[in-house]
Amino acid sequence: MHSSGARELQTEAILSPYDGARVGDMPVCSAQDIERSIGRAQAAYEVMRKLPRFARADILARAAEILRRRREEFARLIAAEAGKPLYDARGEVSRATFNLSNAAAEARRFGGEEVPLDMDAGVFEYQTTDSEGRAVSLDRLDLEALAKIRRRVGIARRYPIGIVLAIAPFNFPLNLVLHKVAPALAVGNSVVLKPAPQTPLTSRLLQEVLAEAGLPDGALEVCHCPVPLAEAMVRDERFAMVSFTGSAKVGWHIKDIAGRKKVALELGGNGAVIVAEDADLDYAAARCVRGGVVYGGQYCIGVQRILVHRSVAARFTELLVEKVKACKVGNPMEEGIDVGPVIDEKAAIRIQSWVDEAVSQGARLLCGGKRERAVVLPTVLTDTRPGMKVEDDEIFGPVLTVNAYDGFEEAVQRAADSRYGLQGGLFTQDLRRAFRAIEDWEVGGLMINDVPIYRIDNMPFGGWKESGFGREGTRYAMEEMSDIRHLVVNYA
Repeated sequence: MHSSGARELQTEAILSPYDGARVGDMPVCSAQDIERSIGRAQAAYEVMRKLPRFARADILARAAEILRRRREEFARLIAAEAGKPLYDARGEVSRATFNLSNAAAEARRFGGEEVPLDMDAGVFEYQTTDSEGRAVSLDRLDLEALAKIRRRVGIARRYPIGIVLAIAPFNFPLNLVLHKVAPALAVGNSVVLKPAPQTPLTSRLLQEVLAEAGLPDGALEVCHCPVPLAEAMVRDERFAMVSFTGSAKVGWHIKDIAGRKKVALELGGNGAVIVAEDADLDYAAARCVRGGVVYGGQYCIGVQRILVHRSVAARFTELLVEKVKACKVGNPMEEGIDVGPVIDEKAAIRIQSWVDEAVSQGARLLCGGKRERAVVLPTVLTDTRPGMKVEDDEIFGPVLTVNAYDGFEEAVQRAADSRYGLQGGLFTQDLRRAFRAIEDWEVGGLMINDVPIYRIDNMPFGGWKESGFGREGTRYAMEEMSDIRHLVVNYA
């Protein structure tokens, strides 16, 4: 964010969710600041859209190298302001580095395609005239004459669309920001970024990296601002697109007020995993724990509901609880911590209340279920059922439910019986089950012998149903953030 004149910028202290320590101060944008940022982004777009591919790619590649050098600085900032354990913060920086380098690679080759215009004889004849403007009868032409006839070629080229408004969540303050910023820049757009209110410092540091990498001034503007000003930007017709990651409630509201602009929504989930009787139970349990407690379960594709074949349910549950209890809980700034705080104490209170409510409705608590300030102990519940919040809604906390099933079709039906459809997991040695499951399970991605949190950043990523629409993942997001102009050339 930039300012002019002598006006003093208002700042806000950004605090650690673990112990309330001051991590840093972030300037708060006024309506004037936002207006200035939009103007700068408009001017930058006029540069970005005409830059050759190699120029955009080189900027992104240099940014990846700078980020690689500054990995530990970014990791410690993410751990501090987001409360993410250092191991996972470093993993996020690694993913973000790949995200940038992959966007650089895609920027070099991303373009369009030839659209064949000579596929059908009848249409070709109807659209063809001779030099006098008269209709041509193909029946009267031999192949040699047909080979000489005037042709047309169609080229569907992709062009940048303008300024992208990127609204990012707190749980991946670097990599989910880059899932919007990197593809937008790769195709030649400019970006105004509204970071999550809890984690804006990482966005500001990323802005510095891209500036050092040579990004044109104004091509990435960071606006940390109150909700009413963010809503005004969503309504603003100068933006060509809004790309939002966050809660379903906010996402669908954004769609309602966005007007004619493009909208991409990456919303919530309540990730389900099916563990079949032929699964490797140790591996499945280990992956389910990782998928359920990573970053305190604050992961839209985290593991929430586990369905296990009845014949192996007792053994799997025993392994699951054992591995959950082994997780190290504590200060995210310390090495070796598996689970730190959730984003704030208010979120922790809500998570615990959902667990308590489920127990009052008949669920059994197998471990966890308590909190200390914003730290929620990893929790396992069983005997949960549809209708409970821990089953139907997105808990966004380190809480797993585990229940037995009898038939595979029953398991798929229960896993799919959700208003969300982001990603799912299935552990089985029978590949036929995988293909059968994806027929009826409306999810954006199904991970076989893995959990829903598996995501490599070039994958197509997005949801069905209330989990949103549009796709992230470098090339897929570049398609969302560009549009087609079709050029037809009639040549002799």
